[in-house]
Amino acid sequence: MKKLLLIPAAMLLSTAAAAPKISAQSIIVNPTQPDLNVSVRVDKDTTGNQNPAYRVGDKISISATVNRDAYVYLFNVNPDGSVDQILPNRLSDSNLVKANTTKVFPAPEDKFNFTVAGPIGQNKVLALASLTPLNLDQISSFKTTQDQFATVNAKNQAGLAQALSIVVNPLPQNSWVSDTAFYTVAGRTPISTGSLFVGTNVNNATVILNGQRLGGANVTYSNLKAGSYPIRVQAPGYRDFTTTVAIRGGSTTNVNVEFAQAVTPAPVNSAFTVSVRSSVSGARIFVDGQEAGTIRNGGLDLQLSGGTHEIVMIAPGYRTFVSNYNITKNGQITINPSR
Repeated sequence: MKKLLLIPAAMLLSTAAAAPKISAQSIIVNPTQPDLNVSVRVDKDTTGNQNPAYRVGDKISISATVNRDAYVYLFNVNPDGSVDQILPNRLSDSNLVKANTTKVFPAPEDKFNFTVAGPIGQNKVLALASLTPLNLDQISSFKTTQDQFATVNAKNQAGLAQALSIVVNPLPQNSWVSDTAFYTVAGRTPISTGSLFVGTNVNNATVILNGQRLGGANVTYSNLKAGSYPIRVQAPGYRDFTTTVAIRGGSTTNVNVEFAQAVTPAPVNSAFTVSVRSSVSGARIFVDGQEAGTIRNGGLDLQLSGGTHEIVMIAPGYRTFVSNYNITKNGQITINPSR
């Protein structure tokens, strides 16, 4: 069967309804600190801090540990965005895990194996633990009575996170929690290219690598030449995120961007052309206390921003002319100072 990885995030504890947060990694996170805990691991990484590599055809097992009796739901998000539901299934006895125990899937007594398959790239396992059983009817279903594994309706990790957030939203805050594990799938032959996964917590983000637009975020980009490259992640209304990433052959580099600071567009000051006309050749024109020029050939063109400006004309033998003008469009001002 397909390689399994993304485990549904376990549900957190409390007595009030939780408002799940969707992180830059497109997982659901309990915004509180419940006393329920779940940890998910793949068999090549018992620490949960690494990103081990599996080759196509390798067997893989996933373990989940909880500190209280809890129902554990496991999902695997593939590099192409498709999602596999690992647990519950019709081959395992139950998805209930006892407190302070570790349960491995598949267990030695289970009648199936998990085998790593394509596509090549970054995989994510999402574990979701809940003190009570969850209704996943809106997320996945067994299409036929012969199906041993449910088909997931969510088409990518962002869709899965949003769907799961709806499931856990009515639950008490202290009743659910989540965790994730990562692994990379590599081909059987040596790989000279690597992959890049960019996760964000906002929609419509764009990834630009080494000056080239890759596309949207929350996607794994494969077949990238190994090396160090500048990366820019942009999202409407937020400041650009920039850094340098190292792409390594046969592995996936993760970049998770938490956009937080919205950008307020700078006010646009429209400039208008104001023509000052006068018969006094050589008269000096001042705008807001700054000399702007001299009347030549009967006039002087000024570039002024919208708003109120003080215009002053000074010429030998004439009274100083002073007046304020509210500039809202292109126009002409005629000044005929008195002697």
